[in-house]
Amino acid sequence: MAAPIFTPDRLKGRVAIVTGAAQGIGETYALALAQAGAAVVCADVLDTAPVAAKIAAAGGVALGLHTDVTSAASVQAMVDAAVQRFGRIDVLVNNAAIFGSIKLKPFEQITSDEWDQLMAVNVRGSFECAKAVTPVMRKQRYGKIINVASGTVFKGTPMFLHYVTSKGAVVAMARCLARELGNDNICVNTLAPGLTLSANVVGNDDWHGGIAAANVATRCIKREQVPDDLTGTLVYLASGDSDFVTGQVIVVDGGSVTH
Repeated sequence: MAAPIFTPDRLKGRVAIVTGAAQGIGETYALALAQAGAAVVCADVLDTAPVAAKIAAAGGVALGLHTDVTSAASVQAMVDAAVQRFGRIDVLVNNAAIFGSIKLKPFEQITSDEWDQLMAVNVRGSFECAKAVTPVMRKQRYGKIINVASGTVFKGTPMFLHYVTSKGAVVAMARCLARELGNDNICVNTLAPGLTLSANVVGNDDWHGGIAAANVATRCIKREQVPDDLTGTLVYLASGDSDFVTGQVIVVDGGSVTH
């Protein structure tokens, strides 16, 4: 399918942070937000210079930062750098997560260390980022926090219990934050993708063959999902079009989950 084309006035004047922006779906999110006119802070533990350079080459504005979402100090430094460079933060996309490298296994084989590492990135990372941006958004009396979950939450998908549990947690987190932040005109929503063919997923043998085909077979629209399938909903949630939408989960998976 062709990638969506966004006009640069859609998010003109807005500043967006995307965590996990160095590759895969996070990179696609960052490029789409920039195309829609936002200045984008690309944050990751990996090198964000290439995606920031792509945005700049296309005429956009980006700041690449090394950020560990499990570190409160690193996250605060990210927020401080964004405010120093752009003066405000309008959008936070809590995308950083461990997923593509996960090996499917029965839950009894998941070690405590593996569980804790995944929860630290997928759940506490979103918490740390939301906590750090909230004072800026409250001062502005405006903001959009977008947690990224997964359609697996609504299926009870087996063989990667820690991941599905973590994504259930970020759904619950967004609902609670929406209640706490509504009076500050801050919207908090969740984008829940289906199995998406990011680079890491394509490179993981566990997702090839029968599992991927079985997933496609559950969809109303029976094709594989690609990162560009998610950007229209992301830009909507980041824009003024969704200013009265909060506490919601939008599943984008071709109709595998009818939520």
